[in-house]
Formats: sequence, structure tokens, C-alpha cells
Amino acid sequence: MQFNYLILGLVLLCKFTFGQGCSDAGFCSINSFKPKSIDSLNIVTNQIKAGAYFGRADRSISVFGNYIEYNRIINEKFGLDIKLTSLGQTDENISVFGLSDVFLNLNYKAVKKFNFTFGAKIPLNDGNKSLNGLPLPMDYQSSLGTFDLLFGINYLFKKTQLILAIQQPIIKNNNQFVANNYPEDSRLGSFQTTNNFKRNGDILFRISRPFLLTKKLKLTTSILSIYHLKNDEFNESEIITGSKGLTINSNVFLNYNINSKNIIQITVAKPFITRDVRPDGLTRQFILDIEYSFKF
Repeated sequence: MQFNYLILGLVLLCKFTFGQGCSDAGFCSINSFKPKSIDSLNIVTNQIKAGAYFGRADRSISVFGNYIEYNRIINEKFGLDIKLTSLGQTDENISVFGLSDVFLNLNYKAVKKFNFTFGAKIPLNDGNKSLNGLPLPMDYQSSLGTFDLLFGINYLFKKTQLILAIQQPIIKNNNQFVANNYPEDSRLGSFQTTNNFKRNGDILFRISRPFLLTKKLKLTTSILSIYHLKNDEFNESEIITGSKGLTINSNVFLNYNINSKNIIQITVAKPFITRDVRPDGLTRQFILDIEYSFKF
């Protein structure tokens, strides 16, 4: 009991701690790697989710997007997830929006409380959107532009859920942003050059615990750690020092069960430990997500 309240206390404390840099390349928000209660580890045969989110990034950039996801239980051992995402960024000078990625995942239940996930992130653009003929930095790209492989393990211990996962890029994107191509007094000239950008992989570890508030209302607290395995590179071999390292985020999920088939979920996420440098443009001061799911 003390351990459960420790998780709750840490998360609520994190909500009031300043931090930047979510550093999530997409895998922390797919169905297999999000917190679940004991009962929801086995959903009915089909589930559709639709969601929208808003957040704040570095340099006064606002981020917003939406997604749609389909989950299917094939049989007692296997399940399938498909997710389509989009992302937009806006500030006082630039406003861009585009499709992001498709996530395809196969889930395998080894035993009752042990699940494995094998998947891929397929980019819907090459991460090289331009403005007035000049490439934009990664902070304004709707996708990392990389094809990634995913693998994860999901374990439920009583009511505490543990998730360990890795996301590894296989190909580079086509971003050609060079800061020196912009005038010295230009805002874009202060961004990190990502020409021939090579992003390295991440390891995720999440611990979460649900708290039933009423018959229809559930609060889930979560600590999410993401470790970026190596420093990223640009121009084939130039190291971006400080881009390797740890990000720790606090997440709070509030689920309202309208009935047995319809659920609304509100999520708030905020980092409190970050990498020093985030050239991939994934910095987030906070994220607010609203999701509707329908089971059938």
C-alpha cells in the first residue's frame, strides 16, 4: 500500500515541477504501452479510439494533433493494433500541419499477465518540410521521417503495471535543415542543424497504478522514463553532444466509463528530468490529450 501511494505522490509532485523535453518518438502512446487496468488487458474483439492533443514546446511553439487507432483481438494469444497520427506546430511566424506516422503492432500474450509487442513505425513523410524553399528544422516537422522497429514487454503485478520497450530507427530521414542558410538575425538560424540527420534509438520504462475513484471514474498515475541510447548526428558524422540521455515524465490518466462500450480518457503529461539537447524537435513542456474509445 505504501508503494502505491509513493507512485501517486511522485506523479502529483511532478505536476508542479518545471521541466521540458518529453522526447517521445511515438511509442509511449500506442495502446500496448499505455497503462491498463486488470480487466482491460482483455478488451472485446474490436476497439476504435480517436483522440486530439495540445501541448507547448520550446521557443514558444504550440503543438497540436489528432489520431485514430484500431485494436483487434485475433484470438486468445494474438492481437493487432493500427494507429494513424498527425501533428501541427504553430508560433507567431510559422504554422504547419501534416500526417505523421502509421504504427503497426502485433501483440502476443505469453501467459495471463505477460504480453509481448512487436511492431513498426512507418513515416508518412520524409521529415523535410520547407518554408519559402528552405528546409525547416525538426521542430516544425510532422514526422521524424524514420522507419522504426518496436519491441516491448508488458507485465502486470497485482494492480501495478510494468512496461519495458525499445524503439530503434532503421533508416534516416531526409531533413536538410542548415541553420547557416538563414540570416544571423533570423529566429530559425538559432535552431540545431539537422542536415542528413541520424536519430538513434530509445528505451522506455513505465510503471503505473490505477486508483478507482467511483464505479465509473478511474485515476491512473504513471512514471515514464525514456533513455536516448546514443548522441544523434548530422552531416553524416558530426555528433550532437548532449542529445544522448534520460527523460523522465509524469503522466496522469483520468478514465470515465460512460458504459461498458464507451470510454472517455483525459491525459496530462509533463517532464521533470530531460536530455540536455533535443535536436529531433520532441521537446514538450506539457501535453493534454482527450481520447474517446468504443468497444464492439
